[in-house]
Amino acid sequence: MSKLKSEFMRTMEERGFIHQTTDADGLDEAASNKTITAYIGFDCTADSLHVGSLVQIMMLRHLQRSGHRPIVLMGGGTTKIGDPSGRDEARRLLSDDDIAANKASILRIFDNYLDFGDGATDAFMVDNDEWLNGLSYIPFLRKFGAHFSVNRMLSFDSVKLRLEREQPLSFLEFNYMILQAYDFLELRRRYGCVLQMGGSDQWGNIVNGVELTRRVDQQSIFGLTTPLITTASGAKMGKTAQGAIWLNKERLSAYDFWQFWRNTEDADVGRFLRLFTDLPLDEVARLEALQGAEINDAKKVLADEATKLCHGEAVAAEAAETARRTFEQGTVGEALPTIDVARGDLEAGVPVVDALTRVELTSSKGEARRLIKGGGARVNDVAVTDEASAIGIADLNEDGVIKLSAGRKRHALVRVT
Repeated sequence: MSKLKSEFMRTMEERGFIHQTTDADGLDEAASNKTITAYIGFDCTADSLHVGSLVQIMMLRHLQRSGHRPIVLMGGGTTKIGDPSGRDEARRLLSDDDIAANKASILRIFDNYLDFGDGATDAFMVDNDEWLNGLSYIPFLRKFGAHFSVNRMLSFDSVKLRLEREQPLSFLEFNYMILQAYDFLELRRRYGCVLQMGGSDQWGNIVNGVELTRRVDQQSIFGLTTPLITTASGAKMGKTAQGAIWLNKERLSAYDFWQFWRNTEDADVGRFLRLFTDLPLDEVARLEALQGAEINDAKKVLADEATKLCHGEAVAAEAAETARRTFEQGTVGEALPTIDVARGDLEAGVPVVDALTRVELTSSKGEARRLIKGGGARVNDVAVTDEASAIGIADLNEDGVIKLSAGRKRHALVRVT
C-alpha cells in the first residue's frame, strides 16, 4: 500500500509515471494540502508533437483531474536555441515564422486533453519567448551566471553523452539548460508554479531550475521526471519503420494512429493502458490478464481509448469500424488513408511502386520495390509479384477505389477523380 497522501502522487506512482523526483515527500505534502501549479515545456521544432510527448501530456491531464493547475509552456524562445538533450547533433535553427507556425499547429493538440479557462484548476498556456527574447545578455549573466557550475553542467547526460561521443556541442546549445532553469524561476514568480515535469532526459535541466530558484528567491520547488518509455522489445516508443507517430491528424490519419496502438506488443498492453488511457486500474488489471488470442481485445480497447483522447470519440469509433471492416470482413473502410488520382492517369496506368509511395505506405520507390520483392505488397488483397506492374481503371473495385496494402496491417486507398 502506497504511503503517498495526495491523489496526484498516488496516480503518478500507480500508473508508472515516476522515475525521479527532487523531493517526493515534500511534493506529496504540497499536493495534499493545496492546489499546486505545475508545468511542462514543449519546444516548437515541428508542426506536431508525437507519441514521445504523450506521456508528458497525460501527466498534465492527471494533474488537472486530481485538482491541480497545469501550465503548458510553449518554447517559442528556447526553440531558437535548440535542446541538446538526446541529440547527437545540433537541431536545425528555425526562423521566427516557422516557430510561430509550428506553435499554432501544436496548440490544437492540448484541447483534447486539458480543460482551459480562468478557473483555479483550469489549464493555461504561456510562451517563454515573452521573457527570454527581451533579456539583455550582460545583465542576465551578472545576475544569474554565478549560480551555474560549468563542472556540474558538464556532468548532465544532455551534455556528457554528446562529449563522450565526440559530437560537437555549440555554445548556443550549452545555454539551453540555463534558459530552461530561468523559465522555472520566471513561472514561479509569475504564476506560483512549484513543479516542473518532463522526460528523464530533462532531469539536469529541471534540477538547475530547482536550485536556481532556491538560491535566488529562497523558494522550494520540485521536479519530477518520467522513465524512458521503450517497448518490450527495446525499441524507442513511437518510432516505427514508417516514421514518427504524430498527434496531429494532418501528419498522421486517425486510422493509422489507432492501428499503432492496436499493434502494441503483448507484453506492453497493461503498461500502455496505465500510461496512455484514463481506464480505472482494476479494468487495466483485468485486460492485461487476458491470455492467448483474447489479448487482442485488450489491444483494441487500448487503441479505442488512446484514439478517443487524441482525436475524439466519433473519430475513434470510425477508425475502429474501418479496422473491423478491413480485417474481419475483408471490405474497405472509409477512414483508410486515401489519395485522388486523375482518371487519365489511371487509364494510362500508374506504376505500383509510385502508388505505394504516394499513399505513404513506403517512404521511397526503392522501399516499394523491396516490399514487392519480399511479397508484402498487395493490390485489392492480391499479392504483387512484378516490380513493373501498374494499377489502372480495371482495378477499381465495387466501392470505386483501389486498395493498396503493405503487409497485413497497413492499407490505403486510391480514388479516381
